Amino acid sequence: MKITILTENLAGGTYLAEHGLSYLIEIDGECILFDTGHSDVFLQNANKLGVDIQNSVTQVVLSHGHWDHGNGLKHLSNKTLITHPQVFIPRFRKSDHSPVGLAFSEDEIKNQFQLIETTQPYELVKNVFFLGEIPRLNDFESQTTPFELASGDYDFVNDDSALVVVQNNELIVITACSHSGICNICEYAKKVTGQDKIRAVIGGFHLKFQNKQTEQTIEYFKKNKVETILPSHCTDLPALALFYQQFKIQQVKTGMTFEF
Repeated sequence: MKITILTENLAGGTYLAEHGLSYLIEIDGECILFDTGHSDVFLQNANKLGVDIQNSVTQVVLSHGHWDHGNGLKHLSNKTLITHPQVFIPRFRKSDHSPVGLAFSEDEIKNQFQLIETTQPYELVKNVFFLGEIPRLNDFESQTTPFELASGDYDFVNDDSALVVVQNNELIVITACSHSGICNICEYAKKVTGQDKIRAVIGGFHLKFQNKQTEQTIEYFKKNKVETILPSHCTDLPALALFYQQFKIQQVKTGMTFEF
């Protein structure tokens, strides 16, 4: 399996970057696009890499309904889109009520894509699963949120999801923003697949500080003996510094590829 970084916050080489995330997953001859960032950067970088997204990808997964992960969908069409049914709700920052949701409606997306909405796990291809809605079971993740709904109620981004790949009886967890908690995601990936060994975790962990949540996440990865840890996108520098101290991680940049 190969994961190619099409959109990330950090630029690699001559590739473009933006605040967003888009990964191309290639496995057993299938190509799956995980998120699109918020512009056509993912397409421009794919072209530089010699990848024809429009003709090679048939399935697109949208991890959750935030602009920096889904607004790039406007540059695609005629594909199957798999996502949680709540991704299209209007949502805002609590600090100033500025919008953070998607730039289009569910009806508009239905005109562009074959839309599959599910809260349950969904097998995209053999041994590759969209996890659906993630149960939030521990006491240190998803306890606060900077977001709100149009009503003013807190928005804990219940639609936040991830992918898991089963390979040689081990798990590769691919996450976008981990609003549901990266440890919650990993535990649910185990439950959905029936496998306990996590080989790798890559994506946004939504950790901002050197605090209890970051420390307990690191302890979780140690306890589970995760071999490859690649935090990116919404994992801020203070948290990344702790991950580097513990795991000697590398920064994830556009144009990079990871093979498992």
